[in-house]
Amino acid sequence: MQYELITILGPTASGKTRLAVQLAAQLDAEIISADSRQVYRGMNLGTGKDLEEYRIGDIEVPYHLIDIVNAGDSYHIFQFQKDFQKVFNDIRNRGKIAILCGGSGLYLEAVLRGFQYTAVPIDEELRTVLLTLSQEELLKRFESLSSFVPKADTSTHKRTIRAIEIGEYLKTHPEFELPQQQTINSIILGLNPPLELRREKITTRLHQRLEQGMVEEVKALLSAGVSSDKLIFYGLEYKWITEYLQGTIDYQTMFDRLNVAIHQFAKRQMTYFRKMEKEGLIINWLEVEPFTQIQEFL
Repeated sequence: MQYELITILGPTASGKTRLAVQLAAQLDAEIISADSRQVYRGMNLGTGKDLEEYRIGDIEVPYHLIDIVNAGDSYHIFQFQKDFQKVFNDIRNRGKIAILCGGSGLYLEAVLRGFQYTAVPIDEELRTVLLTLSQEELLKRFESLSSFVPKADTSTHKRTIRAIEIGEYLKTHPEFELPQQQTINSIILGLNPPLELRREKITTRLHQRLEQGMVEEVKALLSAGVSSDKLIFYGLEYKWITEYLQGTIDYQTMFDRLNVAIHQFAKRQMTYFRKMEKEGLIINWLEVEPFTQIQEFL
């Protein structure tokens, strides 16, 4: 194959895992997850791991970077890059094909572009101060540091804070050397089902996961000692269900707000993928029958 890596991306509920598994079974490949929450053990229904999907008939497709750290522990993008490189090189050294699959745009882009600034450590004390500032105030502060962080993404409050954090660190640590990241030749295949179909799938899947015990999953995490603040930080299902369990909102309010939040999240995912395209990454968007269409790209 002319590519070192096959990347399959798409918003939540687009069917990317199923497609990746179908392709992996055909190619005798292995899947590397690019999901910022599926790394956590015990967070299954809320993150949509759907581990049963990694089997087709008698074929069990190997997967990596799922269930590798305990819920509540810290895991950041630079750690993901290091873990990815280790797994990717191992798969390649065994003569197998690797398929990177996920919807966490920043994780995908960090691998595909070889981000270096992710190596700059997090400064919780600085973040506490910056969180109190408006976007306008943050941008003004960033201007004095922009020479340290060329082409930084300041499109959101969170990303501007990270850009300032990086700039401040490099300013006070001039000896710091950015690590060399592995350059990978990857074809990128994208799934983007029609909007109404995506909305229907998201709501249907939310009902199913609640019926399967998603509230009980969050209860178990709280009982195991994972703090409510940490679960709220993980967002979406964990945020709204935690608030429901705390008695802040009732069940119907929890469902309605969570349903809206997931739809909004899917929209943000697509916005990020479009940003990746604008910045030079070629995403080959697949139509309604992706497994049939995928053959023309490989």
